[in-house]
Amino acid sequence: MECLPEEIGSLFLFEKLTPGQLGRLCEAGRVERYEPGTVYAEGDPATCFYVMVEGTVVLSRRVGGDDVEVTRTSQRGVYAGAMQAYLGDRVPQVYNNSLRVTEPTRFFVLPADTFADIMQDWFPMAVHLLEGLFFGVKSTQRAVGQRERLLALGSLSAGLTHELNNPAAAAVRATASLRERVGKMRRKLRVISEGAYDRETLAGLIEIQERTAERVAKAPVLSPLEASDREDLLSDWLDDHGVTEGWRIAPTFVQAGLDEDWLEQVAAAVDEETLASAVGWLNYTVETELLMDEIQDSAARISHLVDAAKQYSQLDRAPFQVADVHELLDSTLLMLSGKLGKGIRVVKEYDRTLPRVPAYPAELNQVWTNLVDNAVAAMRETDGEGTLTVRTAREDDRLLVEFGDTGPGIPAEIRDRVFDPFFTTKPVGEGTGLGLDISWRIVVNKHHGSLRFESEPGDTRFQVLLPLTAPASDDAPQEESV
Repeated sequence: MECLPEEIGSLFLFEKLTPGQLGRLCEAGRVERYEPGTVYAEGDPATCFYVMVEGTVVLSRRVGGDDVEVTRTSQRGVYAGAMQAYLGDRVPQVYNNSLRVTEPTRFFVLPADTFADIMQDWFPMAVHLLEGLFFGVKSTQRAVGQRERLLALGSLSAGLTHELNNPAAAAVRATASLRERVGKMRRKLRVISEGAYDRETLAGLIEIQERTAERVAKAPVLSPLEASDREDLLSDWLDDHGVTEGWRIAPTFVQAGLDEDWLEQVAAAVDEETLASAVGWLNYTVETELLMDEIQDSAARISHLVDAAKQYSQLDRAPFQVADVHELLDSTLLMLSGKLGKGIRVVKEYDRTLPRVPAYPAELNQVWTNLVDNAVAAMRETDGEGTLTVRTAREDDRLLVEFGDTGPGIPAEIRDRVFDPFFTTKPVGEGTGLGLDISWRIVVNKHHGSLRFESEPGDTRFQVLLPLTAPASDDAPQEESV
Protein backbone atom coordinates (compact mmCIF):
# COMPACT_ATOMS: atom_id res chain seq x y z
CA MET A 1 0.00 0.00 0.00
CA GLU A 2 1.11 3.58 -0.64
CA CYS A 3 3.14 5.20 2.15
CA LEU A 4 2.09 8.81 2.65
CA PRO A 5 4.56 11.02 4.58
CA GLU A 6 1.74 13.17 5.95
CA GLU A 7 -0.07 10.07 7.31
CA ILE A 8 2.89 8.53 9.11
CA GLY A 9 3.90 12.00 10.27
CA SER A 10 0.61 12.16 12.20
CA LEU A 11 1.76 9.22 14.37
CA PHE A 12 3.20 10.36 17.70
CA LEU A 13 6.44 8.46 17.14
CA PHE A 14 7.24 10.48 13.99
CA GLU A 15 5.48 13.79 14.66
CA LYS A 16 8.74 15.70 15.31
CA LEU A 17 10.47 14.53 12.10
CA THR A 18 11.17 16.84 9.18
CA PRO A 19 9.51 16.36 5.77
CA GLY A 20 12.82 15.03 4.47
CA GLN A 21 13.03 12.45 7.23
CA LEU A 22 9.43 11.37 6.67
CA GLY A 23 10.18 10.99 2.98
CA ARG A 24 13.17 8.77 3.77
CA LEU A 25 11.02 6.62 6.02
CA CYS A 26 8.47 6.10 3.25
CA GLU A 27 11.25 5.23 0.78
CA ALA A 28 12.82 2.71 3.16
CA GLY A 29 9.60 1.28 4.61
CA ARG A 30 6.16 0.31 3.46
CA VAL A 31 2.55 0.29 4.60
CA GLU A 32 0.98 -3.16 4.83
CA ARG A 33 -2.54 -4.32 5.60
CA TYR A 34 -2.99 -7.44 7.76
CA GLU A 35 -6.15 -9.47 8.07
CA PRO A 36 -7.12 -10.82 11.54
CA GLY A 37 -4.47 -13.26 12.69
CA THR A 38 -0.80 -13.45 13.65
CA VAL A 39 1.66 -10.84 12.45
CA TYR A 40 4.73 -12.41 14.09
CA ALA A 41 5.42 -14.97 16.83
CA GLU A 42 7.58 -14.75 19.94
CA GLY A 43 11.03 -16.24 19.37
CA ASP A 44 11.04 -15.77 15.58
CA PRO A 45 13.92 -13.76 14.03
CA ALA A 46 13.15 -10.06 14.48
CA THR A 47 13.18 -8.74 10.91
CA CYS A 48 10.84 -5.73 11.05
CA PHE A 49 9.74 -2.78 13.18
CA TYR A 50 5.95 -2.23 13.17
CA VAL A 51 3.99 0.97 13.85
CA MET A 52 0.20 0.68 13.73
CA VAL A 53 -1.55 3.19 11.47
CA GLU A 54 -5.09 1.98 12.19
CA GLY A 55 -6.78 -1.13 13.56
CA THR A 56 -6.47 -3.18 16.76
CA VAL A 57 -3.42 -5.08 17.99
CA VAL A 58 -2.87 -7.66 20.74
CA LEU A 59 0.56 -8.31 22.29
CA SER A 60 1.11 -11.55 24.22
CA ARG A 61 3.93 -13.38 26.02
CA ARG A 62 4.40 -17.12 26.29
CA VAL A 63 4.09 -18.43 29.86
CA GLY A 64 4.65 -22.16 29.97
CA GLY A 65 2.51 -23.56 27.21
CA ASP A 66 0.07 -20.63 27.22
CA ASP A 67 0.06 -17.24 25.49
CA VAL A 68 -0.78 -14.58 28.05
CA GLU A 69 -2.21 -11.34 26.70
CA VAL A 70 -0.13 -8.34 27.75
CA THR A 71 -1.69 -5.46 25.78
CA ARG A 72 -4.75 -4.92 23.59
CA THR A 73 -5.13 -1.47 22.02
CA SER A 74 -6.51 0.50 19.09
CA GLN A 75 -4.35 3.57 19.71
CA ARG A 76 -2.70 4.82 16.53
CA GLY A 77 1.07 4.89 16.59
CA VAL A 78 1.72 2.00 18.98
CA TYR A 79 4.83 0.11 17.95
CA ALA A 80 6.39 -3.30 18.38
CA GLY A 81 8.82 -5.70 16.77
CA ALA A 82 12.57 -5.30 16.27
CA MET A 83 12.98 -2.47 18.79
CA GLN A 84 16.51 -3.60 19.77
CA ALA A 85 17.83 -3.78 16.23
CA TYR A 86 20.15 -0.83 16.96
CA LEU A 87 22.16 -3.17 19.24
CA GLY A 88 23.09 -5.35 16.27
CA ASP A 89 24.48 -8.81 16.86
CA ARG A 90 25.40 -8.02 20.46
CA VAL A 91 22.04 -9.44 21.54
CA PRO A 92 19.86 -12.14 19.93
CA GLN A 93 17.57 -10.38 17.48
CA VAL A 94 14.31 -12.25 18.06
CA TYR A 95 10.79 -11.05 18.77
CA ASN A 96 10.25 -10.82 22.54
CA ASN A 97 6.47 -11.17 22.22
CA SER A 98 3.77 -12.22 19.77
CA LEU A 99 1.71 -9.72 17.77
CA ARG A 100 -1.69 -10.38 16.25
CA VAL A 101 -4.55 -8.24 14.96
CA THR A 102 -8.25 -8.74 15.64
CA GLU A 103 -9.53 -6.72 12.65
CA PRO A 104 -8.07 -5.55 9.34
CA THR A 105 -5.11 -3.43 10.44
CA ARG A 106 -2.55 -1.28 8.66
CA PHE A 107 1.07 -0.98 9.78
CA PHE A 108 4.01 1.10 8.74
CA VAL A 109 6.70 -1.56 8.43
CA LEU A 110 10.41 -0.78 8.53
CA PRO A 111 13.06 -3.48 7.96
CA ALA A 112 15.14 -4.08 11.08
CA ASP A 113 18.49 -3.21 9.49
CA THR A 114 17.04 0.05 8.07
CA PHE A 115 15.56 0.90 11.48
CA ALA A 116 19.04 0.35 13.03
CA ASP A 117 20.72 2.56 10.41
CA ILE A 118 18.20 5.39 10.87
CA MET A 119 18.55 5.24 14.66
CA GLN A 120 22.36 5.42 14.42
CA ASP A 121 22.21 8.20 11.81
CA TRP A 122 19.49 10.42 13.29
CA PHE A 123 19.85 9.83 17.03
CA PRO A 124 23.50 8.91 17.77
CA MET A 125 23.44 10.31 21.32
CA ALA A 126 20.12 8.63 22.11
CA VAL A 127 21.47 5.34 20.80
CA HIS A 128 24.51 5.58 23.09
CA LEU A 129 22.24 6.31 26.04
CA LEU A 130 19.96 3.39 25.18
CA GLU A 131 22.93 1.06 24.78
CA GLY A 132 24.28 2.11 28.16
CA LEU A 133 20.90 1.68 29.79
CA PHE A 134 20.30 -1.73 28.21
CA PHE A 135 23.68 -3.25 29.04
CA GLY A 136 23.83 -1.46 32.38
CA VAL A 137 20.58 -3.07 33.48
CA LYS A 138 21.82 -6.45 32.25
CA SER A 139 25.06 -6.04 34.19
CA THR A 140 23.23 -4.97 37.32
CA GLN A 141 20.87 -7.92 37.08
CA ARG A 142 23.81 -10.31 36.76
CA ALA A 143 25.63 -8.75 39.72
CA VAL A 144 22.60 -8.66 41.99
CA GLY A 145 21.54 -12.09 40.76
CA GLN A 146 24.94 -13.39 41.86
CA ARG A 147 24.36 -11.82 45.28
CA GLU A 148 20.94 -13.48 45.42
CA ARG A 149 22.61 -16.83 44.80
CA LEU A 150 25.18 -16.04 47.50
CA LEU A 151 22.36 -15.23 49.91
CA ALA A 152 20.81 -18.61 49.11
CA LEU A 153 24.21 -20.22 49.70
CA GLY A 154 24.41 -18.36 53.02
CA SER A 155 21.03 -19.78 54.02
CA LEU A 156 22.27 -23.24 53.06
CA SER A 157 25.51 -22.84 55.04
CA ALA A 158 23.75 -21.46 58.11
CA GLY A 159 21.14 -24.20 58.07
CA LEU A 160 23.67 -26.96 57.48
CA THR A 161 26.00 -25.68 60.22
CA HIS A 162 23.11 -25.47 62.67
CA GLU A 163 21.87 -28.96 61.86
CA LEU A 164 25.33 -30.58 61.88
CA ASN A 165 26.30 -29.06 65.21
CA ASN A 166 23.80 -31.05 67.31
CA PRO A 167 24.65 -34.60 66.15
CA ALA A 168 28.36 -33.78 66.03
CA ALA A 169 28.32 -32.49 69.62
CA ALA A 170 26.28 -35.52 70.71
CA ALA A 171 28.81 -37.87 69.10
CA VAL A 172 31.70 -36.10 70.86
CA ARG A 173 29.96 -36.32 74.25
CA ALA A 174 29.05 -39.97 73.73
CA THR A 175 32.59 -40.84 72.66
CA ALA A 176 34.03 -39.26 75.81
CA SER A 177 31.54 -41.14 78.00
CA LEU A 178 32.20 -44.36 76.13
CA ARG A 179 35.93 -44.01 76.75
CA GLU A 180 35.23 -43.67 80.48
CA ARG A 181 32.93 -46.72 80.52
CA VAL A 182 35.41 -48.89 78.61
CA GLY A 183 38.10 -47.93 81.15
CA LYS A 184 35.87 -49.08 83.99
CA MET A 185 35.11 -52.33 82.17
CA ARG A 186 38.84 -53.00 81.83
CA ARG A 187 39.19 -52.61 85.59
CA LYS A 188 36.29 -55.04 86.08
CA LEU A 189 38.00 -57.54 83.80
CA ARG A 190 41.12 -57.28 85.95
CA VAL A 191 39.03 -58.16 89.00
CA ILE A 192 37.53 -61.11 87.15
CA SER A 193 40.97 -62.32 86.07
CA GLU A 194 42.00 -62.42 89.73
CA GLY A 195 39.45 -65.18 90.28
CA ALA A 196 36.58 -63.31 91.89
CA TYR A 197 34.12 -65.45 89.91
CA ASP A 198 34.20 -69.21 89.29
CA ARG A 199 34.01 -70.56 85.76
CA GLU A 200 30.29 -71.44 85.90
CA THR A 201 29.28 -68.05 87.32
CA LEU A 202 31.40 -66.23 84.75
CA ALA A 203 29.84 -68.21 81.89
CA GLY A 204 26.36 -67.35 83.17
CA LEU A 205 27.25 -63.64 83.39
CA ILE A 206 28.65 -63.60 79.87
CA GLU A 207 25.47 -65.24 78.57
CA ILE A 208 23.35 -62.63 80.39
CA GLN A 209 25.60 -59.90 79.03
CA GLU A 210 25.02 -61.07 75.45
CA ARG A 211 21.27 -61.29 75.96
CA THR A 212 21.35 -57.84 77.57
CA ALA A 213 23.04 -56.35 74.51
CA GLU A 214 20.33 -57.87 72.32
CA ARG A 215 17.59 -56.35 74.49
CA VAL A 216 19.20 -52.91 74.31
CA ALA A 217 18.96 -53.03 70.52
CA LYS A 218 15.22 -53.82 70.78
CA ALA A 219 14.35 -51.47 73.64
CA PRO A 220 10.75 -50.17 73.41
CA VAL A 221 9.93 -46.47 73.50
CA LEU A 222 8.15 -45.68 76.76
CA SER A 223 6.10 -42.66 77.67
CA PRO A 224 7.54 -40.44 80.44
CA LEU A 225 4.96 -41.81 82.90
CA GLU A 226 5.71 -45.45 81.99
CA ALA A 227 9.46 -44.85 82.26
CA SER A 228 9.05 -43.18 85.68
CA ASP A 229 6.94 -46.05 87.04
CA ARG A 230 9.42 -48.65 85.81
CA GLU A 231 12.38 -46.72 87.27
CA ASP A 232 10.68 -46.76 90.69
CA LEU A 233 10.14 -50.53 90.49
CA LEU A 234 13.72 -51.28 89.46
CA SER A 235 15.15 -48.90 92.04
CA ASP A 236 13.14 -50.64 94.79
CA TRP A 237 14.28 -54.07 93.56
CA LEU A 238 17.94 -53.02 93.57
CA ASP A 239 17.64 -51.55 97.07
CA ASP A 240 15.95 -54.70 98.35
CA HIS A 241 18.81 -56.82 96.99
CA GLY A 242 21.59 -54.74 98.51
CA VAL A 243 22.71 -52.95 95.33
CA THR A 244 23.83 -49.45 96.30
CA GLU A 245 22.86 -46.38 94.26
CA GLY A 246 19.98 -48.25 92.68
CA TRP A 247 18.30 -44.92 91.90
CA ARG A 248 21.24 -44.06 89.59
CA ILE A 249 21.35 -47.40 87.79
CA ALA A 250 17.59 -47.84 87.32
CA PRO A 251 17.08 -45.14 84.62
CA THR A 252 19.84 -46.69 82.49
CA PHE A 253 18.25 -50.12 82.72
CA VAL A 254 14.81 -48.72 81.86
CA GLN A 255 16.23 -46.91 78.81
CA ALA A 256 17.69 -50.23 77.70
CA GLY A 257 14.30 -51.95 77.98
CA LEU A 258 15.21 -54.07 81.02
CA ASP A 259 12.71 -54.97 83.76
CA GLU A 260 12.36 -56.88 87.05
CA ASP A 261 12.21 -60.27 85.27
CA TRP A 262 15.61 -59.56 83.75
CA LEU A 263 17.03 -58.64 87.18
CA GLU A 264 15.64 -61.89 88.62
CA GLN A 265 17.52 -63.79 85.91
CA VAL A 266 20.72 -62.02 86.91
CA ALA A 267 20.12 -62.82 90.59
CA ALA A 268 19.54 -66.49 89.74
CA ALA A 269 22.82 -66.68 87.79
CA VAL A 270 25.07 -65.46 90.64
CA ASP A 271 25.19 -65.82 94.40
CA GLU A 272 24.06 -63.07 96.73
CA GLU A 273 27.59 -61.91 97.50
CA THR A 274 28.48 -61.19 93.87
CA LEU A 275 25.08 -59.82 92.77
CA ALA A 276 26.01 -56.14 93.30
CA SER A 277 29.26 -56.51 91.35
CA ALA A 278 27.46 -58.40 88.57
CA VAL A 279 24.79 -55.71 88.30
CA GLY A 280 27.49 -53.03 88.18
CA TRP A 281 29.36 -54.91 85.44
CA LEU A 282 26.19 -55.35 83.39
CA ASN A 283 25.39 -51.68 83.94
CA TYR A 284 28.63 -50.83 82.12
CA THR A 285 27.54 -53.15 79.31
CA VAL A 286 24.18 -51.41 79.02
CA GLU A 287 25.76 -47.93 79.12
CA THR A 288 28.30 -48.95 76.48
CA GLU A 289 25.59 -50.26 74.16
CA LEU A 290 23.48 -47.13 74.65
CA LEU A 291 26.47 -44.87 73.96
CA MET A 292 27.36 -46.80 70.82
CA ASP A 293 23.73 -46.45 69.67
CA GLU A 294 23.94 -42.70 70.29
CA ILE A 295 27.16 -42.44 68.27
CA GLN A 296 25.62 -44.50 65.48
CA ASP A 297 22.49 -42.32 65.43
CA SER A 298 24.59 -39.14 65.38
CA ALA A 299 26.77 -40.43 62.56
CA ALA A 300 23.69 -41.48 60.59
CA ARG A 301 22.18 -38.02 61.15
CA ILE A 302 25.37 -36.36 59.87
CA SER A 303 25.42 -38.67 56.85
CA HIS A 304 21.77 -37.84 56.17
CA LEU A 305 22.52 -34.12 56.34
CA VAL A 306 25.45 -34.45 53.96
CA ASP A 307 23.25 -36.40 51.53
CA ALA A 308 20.60 -33.68 51.82
CA ALA A 309 23.21 -31.01 51.11
CA LYS A 310 24.34 -32.90 48.01
CA GLN A 311 20.70 -33.27 46.97
CA TYR A 312 20.14 -29.55 47.50
CA SER A 313 23.24 -28.40 45.62
CA GLN A 314 23.07 -31.15 42.95
CA LEU A 315 26.86 -30.84 42.64
CA ASP A 316 27.32 -34.44 41.54
CA ARG A 317 24.24 -34.68 39.32
CA ALA A 318 23.43 -33.95 35.70
CA PRO A 319 22.05 -30.40 35.24
CA PHE A 320 18.93 -31.68 33.45
CA GLN A 321 17.35 -34.92 34.60
CA VAL A 322 14.15 -36.64 35.65
CA ALA A 323 13.66 -35.66 39.29
CA ASP A 324 11.37 -36.37 42.24
CA VAL A 325 10.17 -32.95 43.44
CA HIS A 326 9.48 -34.36 46.92
CA GLU A 327 13.16 -35.22 47.38
CA LEU A 328 14.09 -31.72 46.25
CA LEU A 329 11.56 -30.13 48.60
CA ASP A 330 12.70 -32.23 51.56
CA SER A 331 16.36 -31.35 51.03
CA THR A 332 15.53 -27.64 50.79
CA LEU A 333 13.40 -27.68 53.94
CA LEU A 334 16.14 -29.54 55.80
CA MET A 335 18.77 -27.05 54.69
CA LEU A 336 16.56 -24.15 55.78
CA SER A 337 15.37 -25.72 59.04
CA GLY A 338 17.75 -23.56 61.07
CA LYS A 339 16.28 -20.45 59.48
CA LEU A 340 12.71 -21.58 60.09
CA GLY A 341 13.26 -21.62 63.84
CA LYS A 342 10.90 -22.99 66.47
CA GLY A 343 8.08 -20.54 65.78
CA ILE A 344 7.40 -21.77 62.24
CA ARG A 345 5.58 -25.10 61.90
CA VAL A 346 6.08 -26.97 58.63
CA VAL A 347 3.21 -29.06 57.24
CA LYS A 348 3.84 -31.34 54.26
CA GLU A 349 0.88 -32.36 52.12
CA TYR A 350 2.57 -34.46 49.45
CA ASP A 351 0.85 -36.49 46.77
CA ARG A 352 3.37 -39.32 46.58
CA THR A 353 1.66 -40.80 43.51
CA LEU A 354 2.92 -37.95 41.34
CA PRO A 355 5.47 -38.94 38.70
CA ARG A 356 9.00 -37.66 38.42
CA VAL A 357 9.38 -34.67 36.11
CA PRO A 358 12.08 -33.47 33.69
CA ALA A 359 13.79 -30.55 35.40
CA TYR A 360 16.91 -28.66 36.39
CA PRO A 361 16.88 -29.77 40.07
CA ALA A 362 19.53 -27.36 41.38
CA GLU A 363 17.62 -24.41 39.95
CA LEU A 364 14.27 -25.65 41.28
CA ASN A 365 15.89 -25.85 44.72
CA GLN A 366 16.77 -22.18 44.32
CA VAL A 367 13.10 -21.48 43.57
CA TRP A 368 12.00 -23.42 46.66
CA THR A 369 14.57 -21.50 48.74
CA ASN A 370 13.32 -18.12 47.53
CA LEU A 371 9.66 -18.98 48.13
CA VAL A 372 10.29 -20.44 51.59
CA ASP A 373 12.46 -17.46 52.53
CA ASN A 374 9.72 -15.03 51.49
CA ALA A 375 7.08 -17.00 53.39
CA VAL A 376 9.16 -17.05 56.57
CA ALA A 377 9.92 -13.33 56.27
CA ALA A 378 6.20 -12.60 55.88
CA MET A 379 5.25 -14.61 58.97
CA ARG A 380 7.93 -12.89 61.03
CA GLU A 381 6.34 -9.54 60.26
CA THR A 382 3.63 -10.40 62.78
CA ASP A 383 4.55 -12.41 65.86
CA GLY A 384 7.30 -14.55 64.38
CA GLU A 385 5.08 -17.63 64.39
CA GLY A 386 3.00 -19.35 61.76
CA THR A 387 2.55 -22.38 59.57
CA LEU A 388 4.34 -23.08 56.30
CA THR A 389 2.36 -25.58 54.23
CA VAL A 390 4.11 -27.27 51.31
CA ARG A 391 1.66 -29.11 49.07
CA THR A 392 2.03 -31.09 45.85
CA ALA A 393 -0.79 -32.17 43.58
CA ARG A 394 -1.64 -32.84 39.95
CA GLU A 395 -3.39 -30.09 38.02
CA ASP A 396 -4.43 -31.31 34.57
CA ASP A 397 -1.19 -32.23 32.78
CA ARG A 398 1.07 -30.35 35.17
CA LEU A 399 2.54 -30.88 38.61
CA LEU A 400 1.64 -28.31 41.25
CA VAL A 401 3.97 -27.30 44.07
CA GLU A 402 2.36 -24.84 46.49
CA PHE A 403 3.91 -22.88 49.36
CA GLY A 404 1.33 -21.46 51.76
CA ASP A 405 1.99 -19.20 54.72
CA THR A 406 -0.13 -17.62 57.45
CA GLY A 407 1.48 -14.19 57.20
CA PRO A 408 -0.29 -10.85 56.75
CA GLY A 409 -0.72 -11.27 52.99
CA ILE A 410 0.39 -9.18 50.02
CA PRO A 411 -1.22 -5.72 49.86
CA ALA A 412 -3.44 -5.26 46.80
CA GLU A 413 -1.53 -2.17 45.67
CA ILE A 414 1.75 -4.06 45.14
CA ARG A 415 0.50 -7.38 43.76
CA ASP A 416 1.21 -6.31 40.18
CA ARG A 417 4.85 -5.69 41.07
CA VAL A 418 5.91 -8.75 43.07
CA PHE A 419 7.68 -10.34 40.09
CA ASP A 420 9.35 -7.09 38.98
CA PRO A 421 13.17 -7.05 39.16
CA PHE A 422 14.56 -5.17 42.18
CA PHE A 423 11.16 -4.76 43.83
CA THR A 424 11.21 -5.79 47.48
CA THR A 425 9.29 -5.04 50.66
CA LYS A 426 12.12 -6.24 52.91
CA PRO A 427 14.20 -3.71 54.87
CA VAL A 428 17.27 -2.23 53.19
CA GLY A 429 20.10 -4.74 53.16
CA GLU A 430 17.87 -7.78 53.68
CA GLY A 431 16.57 -8.31 50.15
CA THR A 432 17.72 -7.74 46.58
CA GLY A 433 14.30 -7.74 44.96
CA LEU A 434 15.42 -10.42 42.52
CA GLY A 435 14.28 -13.58 44.34
CA LEU A 436 10.85 -13.80 42.70
CA ASP A 437 12.16 -12.46 39.38
CA ILE A 438 14.82 -15.20 39.29
CA SER A 439 12.25 -17.79 40.38
CA TRP A 440 9.88 -16.67 37.63
CA ARG A 441 12.62 -16.96 35.01
CA ILE A 442 13.65 -20.42 36.22
CA VAL A 443 10.07 -21.74 36.27
CA VAL A 444 8.72 -20.04 33.15
CA ASN A 445 11.69 -19.64 30.82
CA LYS A 446 13.72 -22.70 31.76
CA HIS A 447 11.01 -25.21 32.73
CA HIS A 448 8.15 -23.94 30.52
CA GLY A 449 5.96 -23.82 33.61
CA SER A 450 4.13 -21.04 35.40
CA LEU A 451 4.42 -19.21 38.72
CA ARG A 452 1.41 -17.52 40.28
CA PHE A 453 0.08 -16.54 43.68
CA GLU A 454 -3.10 -16.00 45.67
CA SER A 455 -3.10 -13.84 48.78
CA GLU A 456 -5.32 -12.65 51.57
CA PRO A 457 -4.50 -11.92 55.22
CA GLY A 458 -3.52 -15.17 56.91
CA ASP A 459 -3.37 -17.18 53.68
CA THR A 460 -0.82 -16.50 50.94
CA ARG A 461 -0.02 -19.24 48.41
CA PHE A 462 2.67 -19.24 45.74
CA GLN A 463 2.06 -21.96 43.18
CA VAL A 464 4.61 -23.47 40.81
CA LEU A 465 3.22 -25.49 37.90
CA LEU A 466 5.65 -27.75 36.04
CA PRO A 467 5.03 -29.80 32.88
CA LEU A 468 4.97 -33.55 33.45
CA THR A 469 6.83 -34.14 30.19
CA ALA A 470 9.75 -32.37 28.55
CA PRO A 471 8.98 -30.01 25.64
CA ALA A 472 9.81 -31.44 22.23
CA SER A 473 12.53 -28.82 21.76
CA ASP A 474 14.47 -29.98 24.82
CA ASP A 475 16.74 -32.97 24.92
CA ALA A 476 14.94 -35.57 26.99
CA PRO A 477 17.07 -36.49 30.02
CA GLN A 478 17.91 -40.04 30.94
CA GLU A 479 16.15 -41.49 33.95
CA GLU A 480 18.45 -40.96 36.89
CA SER A 481 18.11 -41.28 40.63
CA VAL A 482 18.27 -37.96 42.43
